Order: sequence, then C-alpha cells, then structure tokens
Amino acid sequence: MRILLKVNIPVETGNAAAKAGKLGTTIQSILADLKPEAAYFSDDQGQRTGYLFLDLEDTAQIPAVCEPWFLAFNAAVAIHPVMVPADLAKAAPAIKKAVKKYG
Repeated sequence: MRILLKVNIPVETGNAAAKAGKLGTTIQSILADLKPEAAYFSDDQGQRTGYLFLDLEDTAQIPAVCEPWFLAFNAAVAIHPVMVPADLAKAAPAIKKAVKKYG
C-alpha cells in the first residue's frame, strides 16, 4: 500500500533540534531507515513539514514509520493512501460501477 506520510514538527521542538545541531542529522537518519520513494519538505500552518511517499507491504509497518517522528520531534503525523497512475487505471472498473449505481 503506497502512502503519503505528512509530518508536522512543532516549532519549539524543531527550533531546539536546530539549535542543538540535530535537526538535519536526525531527519537524515530517519529517512535512511525509512527509505521513502520520495521526500519533500516545506511548511504547513507555520511548522516544518515533511511529505514522504512510502510503499508499505503491511499495515503493521505503520508504527515503525511514525514512531521515529513522534519520539525525535514530538511530531504530528497523518497517513493518506495514494495511487500512482497504474493504480488509478486498475480502479477504473470500480469507478465505472459506482457511477452506474450511484451517479
């Protein structure tokens, strides 16, 4: 299951990590462990935010994906299932069925 993991790092925690010289190295360490398909960083609602795309084989992997962010940064995380174009193409029959029944 491919997911988008959104990570919001509270300003105070992020600032403390930055001042201690650990913000970048901790993020790099977590990324090395998770090996996301892609990772982007920006801001969201005034907080440092990461957007990571991961392909999970099992939902039992969710704690391993989230806990490093919780523990290192007291971060808020959100997980969203996502699709690549091939997944969307495979979903076409179900979409057509829903349209026929509910549309």
